Amino acid sequence: MPQIVLVNPQIPPNTGNIARTCAATGTALHLVGPLGFEISDRYLKRAGLDYWQYVDLRYHPTLADFQAYQQQQAGRQVGFSTSGTYSYTKFDYQNTDWLLFGCETTGLPPDVLADCDAVVRIPMAQTGVRSLNLSVSVAIGLFEARRQLGFLELS
Repeated sequence: MPQIVLVNPQIPPNTGNIARTCAATGTALHLVGPLGFEISDRYLKRAGLDYWQYVDLRYHPTLADFQAYQQQQAGRQVGFSTSGTYSYTKFDYQNTDWLLFGCETTGLPPDVLADCDAVVRIPMAQTGVRSLNLSVSVAIGLFEARRQLGFLELS
């Protein structure tokens, strides 16, 4: 099944909410440093409630560490960005995909986007809003990937 990768997340409650979503869907969560908080941050723990024991959480101190790990595992890197080429609903997800999301303020760095096999976007109305909340974007992207791969057939 697809895995979630957060590159340089900065806001603990967002990461906690994402961890809870990953726990609910049985999805691995990879945090790529540097992080804008400590893993032990109380806001992070509070947002994830008591679901942390159900999260397959992996921490990679640097982008290079993550890339080395991911290359050993195989699978496509699918970046989510406001500048994405495809709508997230028109992309054909695979079980081995890695869904990459950037930090809350700047998104994925250009070098990470350049390394992605595909870059998708979540369409928004042109209202002057730069982006969606990170935890909302992850949930939208993950549930679309899981929908395509049969997640909705689970009880």
